[in-house]
Amino acid sequence: MDIDTVVRTRKALHAVAETVLAGPQHRARGTIRLRAYPGGFATSAEPFLQVIGDELMAPGQRLLLRGTTCAALAAAVGVEPGPPAGLYTDGSGAAPGDPVDADPQAAQWIAHCLGVGDTALRRLTPDADPVLWPEHFDIGITLDGVNYGVSAGDAYQPEPYAYVGPHTPRSGPFWDAPFGAARTVRELGGADAVTRYFAEGRRLAAV
Repeated sequence: MDIDTVVRTRKALHAVAETVLAGPQHRARGTIRLRAYPGGFATSAEPFLQVIGDELMAPGQRLLLRGTTCAALAAAVGVEPGPPAGLYTDGSGAAPGDPVDADPQAAQWIAHCLGVGDTALRRLTPDADPVLWPEHFDIGITLDGVNYGVSAGDAYQPEPYAYVGPHTPRSGPFWDAPFGAARTVRELGGADAVTRYFAEGRRLAAV
């Protein structure tokens, strides 16, 4: 996979997460919280929708995330498209009519990375309830004033990455990002390595 394909797919998945899942869920149930789901991600309340790889799943429906728009996807599953209103200002920036074009292999990789993040966060602390936030399209938790999570990618790092973000800045070799520390999932490997990375960040943040 080339990075342009990963970025294009990540933007498509982010748009769908925000305007087809989180926005309608917030209007119906008052929450924007999404969750990791085997092979992808899903709403945490009604309307119950999942994105598995490069497909949007609804009862009795499987819709490809290619050659379409968020507006068309929303109409097909019976929801009103659009992001959550009035909660934040720097989300995906996608409009309901923008094209959605997800590559299947890249979509599977991004889903894998979010799943790795979910597993690692639950291993980091037994009480973890990781949330996939639609604003920045990252799955994370906060412990003792430190954010831990996996981002699907953004302007800072275009591919999926694990991060440790103390609310109070730290200094030292581990802290290599403007917001704390970050390593790509590709560099780290699987859930075991990401768990160790989070644990090291937790140890150093407590020093």
